[in-house]
Amino acid sequence: MPRAAKTTKTTKTTKTTKTAKVATATKAVKKVKAPKNAGGIEFNNFEPYKPKRGEKYMNEQQRAHFKTILLNWKSDLMQEVDRTVNHMKDEAANFPDPADRATQEEEFSLELRTRDRERKLIKKIDSTMELIDMDDYGYCEACGVDIGIKRLEARPTATQCIDCKTLAEIKEKQEMG
Repeated sequence: MPRAAKTTKTTKTTKTTKTAKVATATKAVKKVKAPKNAGGIEFNNFEPYKPKRGEKYMNEQQRAHFKTILLNWKSDLMQEVDRTVNHMKDEAANFPDPADRATQEEEFSLELRTRDRERKLIKKIDSTMELIDMDDYGYCEACGVDIGIKRLEARPTATQCIDCKTLAEIKEKQEMG
């Protein structure tokens, strides 16, 4: 019986050690892991707009609300670009081991791909800011219907209402598949 207890203790120690190694490896991976969403940075640090009864769609307050969201989002993206440049300068090393070099190059490639997507998103944010300045923001470019406050808060760079976007995605699937 004491031998079995000893084996259980050894197994628990081994599991604890493995868990610690996995946790350490996970922490290391999280530092280089790509952001979850397409833009790289979440823009959910705003107070949702609550329209008042009878309020006109896309009035000055609403446009200011979305302009603030877009400016903050762009600022966050620009900070990420700066962090990436600094990270790549600091982490650039000539590893003697080819596997280490390949790992570093793959990490850099992944970061650069992410930044390229964010660069495109920054351009989209800039074009959306122009739409706000021209008072064309918030209306579907295909049919002219109001896109809606909630949809714009979910995706501030949206240029189509949900119906037109759904139709466009269905057409794209049919053409591609």
